[in-house]
Amino acid sequence: MTSKGFKAPAYVLFAVVTLATVLLCTAVGSVYIPLPDALAAIWNSLTSWLSGAFMGTSAAAPTGGSVATVADIVPSVRLPRVLCAGLVGAALAVSGCAMQGLLKNPLADGSTLGVSAGASLGAVLAIVFGLNLAALPFAGTTIMAALFAFLSLLTILALAYRLDYSLSTNTIILVGVIFGMFVSALISIFIVFAGQQAAHIIFWTMGSLQGRGYEYVLMLLLVLAVFGGILLSLRRELNAFAIGEDNARHLGVDVKRVKLLVLICTAALIGAAVSVGGTIAFVGLVTPHIVRMLTGPNHARLMPASLFGGAIFLMLCDLIARTALIPRELPIGVITSIIGAVIFVRIFFVTRKVR
Repeated sequence: MTSKGFKAPAYVLFAVVTLATVLLCTAVGSVYIPLPDALAAIWNSLTSWLSGAFMGTSAAAPTGGSVATVADIVPSVRLPRVLCAGLVGAALAVSGCAMQGLLKNPLADGSTLGVSAGASLGAVLAIVFGLNLAALPFAGTTIMAALFAFLSLLTILALAYRLDYSLSTNTIILVGVIFGMFVSALISIFIVFAGQQAAHIIFWTMGSLQGRGYEYVLMLLLVLAVFGGILLSLRRELNAFAIGEDNARHLGVDVKRVKLLVLICTAALIGAAVSVGGTIAFVGLVTPHIVRMLTGPNHARLMPASLFGGAIFLMLCDLIARTALIPRELPIGVITSIIGAVIFVRIFFVTRKVR
């Protein structure tokens, strides 16, 4: 499929594949659930919730037996986790796509630039010191992760600018790697003094979506709708950045405003993703490259497709993490790093041969 032929039907295909991936990941796990039973459980749960919402009644609790087990596992455990994986993947992919377009850097992404590490530091601080809001127990972690992601991105770009006024790719990546190593050292220090929370933090820093419920789904959906929507609205401006900031300015782009908006939105998306799933590398780096082969470099097509691609990629990685070593569960960050590294090396060799 070429970029010229990538139009509305292609987005419909992306949506269908995403929905099929949701159903597959919901049915498959440590306990296999036939797809018709999984669909029935989702439908019954949805109708019960709607009935309770409109009629003022509550859904009946599941009874014993195999049907009750399916009715409990699918809507209460599997589905919210799968939805969280999809939303986290979409947030990381669209933020990585926007950063690559803004910085004109094919290696730009929350993990390679150290932004994810900064977000992890903020989340770890919130966990260690118990910084939460009474109404929303996870809000403190989310706010701290987003704040530290934004501060980390500003720090990295400021340091890179002091070292190299042209903000070359090598300088930004080098500063990002050094910053990420420094932040990882700080996180290790906090883990030493975390006490009983140390094991939880260590597993969380490697990436995990275990036990995530619908409150996280709602939070991710809101963040993605607001900040992801802003990034999608800036897709024409990001196209202008591809020909240089001066040329973009001559085309009427408010460069400072667009930069600030992109930085704020990417920080919010990465912060929300890290606060829910921990440190998950390579999603924002690899997904835009894969999608770009189908859509071309035009951000009007690339960014929406990256949303779907990131969701599909992370849901499948989470499925592998849950099922590869049953009954043990692997950190999802390990799976994305292994798969992402292999894919990125393959993309690198393919692009080098084309040149």
